[in-house]
Amino acid sequence: MSVNKLAISKKTKCEINPDMIGLFFEDINFAADGGLYAEMIENRSFEAVKTKGTGRNYVLKEDNLYAWSSVEGKEDALEINCNQPISDKNPHYLRFVAFEDGEGFANKAYDGVCLKKDAKVKVSFYAKEVDYSEGDIEVKVVKDGKSYAEACVKFVAAQPEPDGYKQMVGDCEDKIWRKYETELVAKEDVKGAQFEIHLTKAGTVEFDIISMIPADAVAGVFRKDLFNALADLNPGFLRFPGGCIVEGTSIMRRYRWKDTVGDIKDRKINTNLWAAVGGNTSVAWEMPDSHYMQSYGIGFYEYFLLCELLSKKRTCKAVPVLNIGVACQFRSYEVVSMDDPAFDEYVQDALDLIEFANGSVDTKWGSLRAKMGHPESFNLEMIAIGNEQWESRHVNLAERYKIFEKAIHDKYPEIKCLGTAGPFVNNDIHTEAWKVYREEYAKNPEYSYAVDEHYYVAPQWLYDNVAFYDNYPRNVYVFAGEYAAHDANLSNSVEAGVAEAAMMTGMERNGDVVKLASYAPLFNRIGHSHWTPDMIWFDEDSVTLTPSYYTQKIFSDYAGTEALELNDQEKMLRNSQIYVSLVKMGDKAVLKVVNGKDEDQVLELTDENGDSIIGDVEVATMKAASGCAKVPEASDAIAVDNNHAVSTEIMSNAELCMKRFPEEASYTVENKKISGSIDLPAKSVLAIVI
Repeated sequence: MSVNKLAISKKTKCEINPDMIGLFFEDINFAADGGLYAEMIENRSFEAVKTKGTGRNYVLKEDNLYAWSSVEGKEDALEINCNQPISDKNPHYLRFVAFEDGEGFANKAYDGVCLKKDAKVKVSFYAKEVDYSEGDIEVKVVKDGKSYAEACVKFVAAQPEPDGYKQMVGDCEDKIWRKYETELVAKEDVKGAQFEIHLTKAGTVEFDIISMIPADAVAGVFRKDLFNALADLNPGFLRFPGGCIVEGTSIMRRYRWKDTVGDIKDRKINTNLWAAVGGNTSVAWEMPDSHYMQSYGIGFYEYFLLCELLSKKRTCKAVPVLNIGVACQFRSYEVVSMDDPAFDEYVQDALDLIEFANGSVDTKWGSLRAKMGHPESFNLEMIAIGNEQWESRHVNLAERYKIFEKAIHDKYPEIKCLGTAGPFVNNDIHTEAWKVYREEYAKNPEYSYAVDEHYYVAPQWLYDNVAFYDNYPRNVYVFAGEYAAHDANLSNSVEAGVAEAAMMTGMERNGDVVKLASYAPLFNRIGHSHWTPDMIWFDEDSVTLTPSYYTQKIFSDYAGTEALELNDQEKMLRNSQIYVSLVKMGDKAVLKVVNGKDEDQVLELTDENGDSIIGDVEVATMKAASGCAKVPEASDAIAVDNNHAVSTEIMSNAELCMKRFPEEASYTVENKKISGSIDLPAKSVLAIVI
């Protein structure tokens, strides 16, 4: 067992942002719909679209009845109507005909309804009479013909329509949309069930915005167990809503924040670009999740609310990302020219978003925020201009950024603008982007607070680049907005989590230039993966926390306000594959130590005078649960193409997920007595409070 030495200094090297470690949320891998958004009904507003395509070649087709079916198998019982919608933002709705008493229709509810005994769920829907004057409505959770929860809802029928003159002048009660609500209580545990609505009598009723949300959903919006996993990370910020989602496969399909606020019925549903090929899991012209949509049940209001709800140990700051008139450059060449009047809309959207977040209640957008239930300001401080665009013959990124920055700072000089250096590091795109930001900073120090860098790389790259930020100029800050270690199997291995921790020691040591950092992606619903690895895996009733999750937790829970001097000791320790950072946390020092070796090591600790450190310390540790980390190897879940994706003809998404499933990690926090040294388990991450 090799022995290494480190002297603990109390001298400050630089101040750092204690809120550096945050979260990046994108609706990929069913992260929002079917994930954090607690809604259990799929295609609740009958606006589904099927997406097919590869590369820059896409086909979109309306498929409004997706996820819905007749309980009795009568195809003519369900028909889509768009004559008198509840909202012109969602024009389609269901007309259901019960030919006999008791007939109904069902929703498949993602992978099926999952309820525990005595669990309560809130059900709501809009309904309008067509020809139904006597019956009521029953809602149920059913599997194999057995009802596990049910309730009867009293239907409000219109007055009978008179004949003749009174009908002509409208002297009767209209058949109007009404909202109905009830609660279901599960009688037993059930998985894989379907949600059903039945008419107690024969007749015709129209339905829209059908919802079923667990009663324990946080704020009535967020799935409780997934929310708790986020809350336990104590994030310093939340970047949202993406990611490529921001850009869309086309300008028409871009993410528009104004479509995501207001009443649920007035939020315009959008397609999801991850419904088509573009990730690193499955490949097919038509993907299994080709109906993956953005319902916007989690919209910009809910994102801001989520930041507030996550603000326990520290304030979780919002970092919204806006489209700059460019569709996803990986998928499209489409842009809005800066001399097109339509471009002004994109800039105005940025200004209006700031007003929505911070404006007083007597402003247009501030009043909408208040109407939605939050008259107080959300205290937005930062805004990201673009996702990961780059200069090309199609996109003039620098000029677009400059227009946004000037408009924002002319009206809101206090807002920090964040730029982007493209989708990769260490290439011409990255280098040229940074050159522009630094040149503009020399003329205008408020030009960009931080520049967003993305890197999805092999674990070894992270070990080799621990000093990546050592020589960065300190005038423009860094936002490591998306990063992750991709091992040979694209899985969440202990190896990946340890390599990420090594890189994070470099971020922390250089906390005077690296101000924000967030792992990506955040969520992965098992069997619906578009990209792996991911920080949190889940299915309909369970959550799996990965080694990368615990790495993030260690660096967040034991964040500091100052980086302390290491006096180049970290360089010598790298020869033993030990990576360190040292920070001040309150009146304590916190040493982060990463052992990248496959064998245990010992680190002797002394103070600045050379005296051994002896006494009680708190130690948080992440390591392999088995005690021996796996050596990641490429499996048959990895293809040889550039995307590392597997054809759906070869392997289902569920099978692929199992082959890339996270390695089990052990995470402990304990008090220990040390006598001048600390043991470093093989492939481990430690935070030691001294």
